[in-house]
Parts: sequence; C-alpha cells; structure tokens
Amino acid sequence: MLSATLDNLLNRGLPRSPRARQLCAELEGRSIALEIRAITRLRVASTGHTLSVTRDDAPADATLTGGLLSLLALAGESADAVLPGEVAIGGDAQLAQKFRELARLLRPDLEEELSLLLGDVPAHQLGRLARLTLHWSRRAAGTTLENLAEYLGHERADLVPRNEGEQFLRGVDAVREGVDRLAARIELLSARRGAP
Repeated sequence: MLSATLDNLLNRGLPRSPRARQLCAELEGRSIALEIRAITRLRVASTGHTLSVTRDDAPADATLTGGLLSLLALAGESADAVLPGEVAIGGDAQLAQKFRELARLLRPDLEEELSLLLGDVPAHQLGRLARLTLHWSRRAAGTTLENLAEYLGHERADLVPRNEGEQFLRGVDAVREGVDRLAARIELLSARRGAP
C-alpha cells in the first residue's frame, strides 16, 4: 500500500517537469535503496518513463541509510539541514545525487494532494493550520533554547554568557597585541644596542 501510494505521488509529477522526465530517462534501469532505520527499506527504480517504488531486498546501485526525518530533510531545499553522519550513502554517490534532484523536482504539494481528497477550501485551511503550527513550533524551540542558554549562563553559571565571553576574548586580543608590540620594541632596542 505504501509503495503504491508513493508510486502515484512521484509519477503524478513527472508530466509537469521536463527536467524530471529527462532525469528519469537518464536513470533508466538504475535504482536507489532507501533504508529507513527501524521502519522499512524501499527501492526506487526508473523504467525510463516512470518510477517504481517497491519494498524488497533486491540490490540497488546506490543506498541511502538514515532516519525518516533525515532522509526527508535530504530531499528538501537544502541538504545542509542534515547533520553529518545522519545519512550514510553507499554505492554510486553521483547516482544518489541525481535521484535526490529527481525527488526534489517530484516533491508533491501536500495541499494540492489534500484538495483532491477534501476539496480546495478544507485543504487550504489544513495547509494553513500546518504552516502556522510549524511556525509556532520553530518559534517555541528557539525561545526554549534561548531560555535554556540564559538559565545555564546566568542562574547556574555553567556557561559563560555571550557578552562576558566576547568581552574576555577582546581582552585576550588586546593583551596579545600588547605583547607583540612589546616584543617588537625589545627587538628594536636590542638591534640598536648591538649597533656601534
């Protein structure tokens, strides 16, 4: 059921993107395995005109292994969102990069997909709710991190507060510059003393 749903989602976007069709043709006969830790293993193969998603242990040309969220982030706008070591790439890395580009091009618009099931207005409202929830959760996470840093820096004194750390580093730089000037002056005086 999962593989058939993914088949439909990916192949529905192929006719809309010339670059995706071109990549699909280039990848004909090639496949990539997505090993989602503790969940499942999916193999995505190109027939040249469509993509097929299967849950099997057949060999693949490239393999991506990682957690579900890490693999989803890899298909997002920026792969920098994935922490180093979160996703392991095996096999042909250039092929994996082409499949990543194809996944980005075929990424479904969830609001559009929901509108096919529920209609335009409910799908838009659910999409809006999801965006607001995501925005709120990001703000809440940022505020929580700021509060935690402030608590650890000011209340418990486990961390140095940013302004105190920057002030300390400026002091270290000033002392280093003073020592460098003093060393240059001593060198100059030594050179003068040694000269007749």
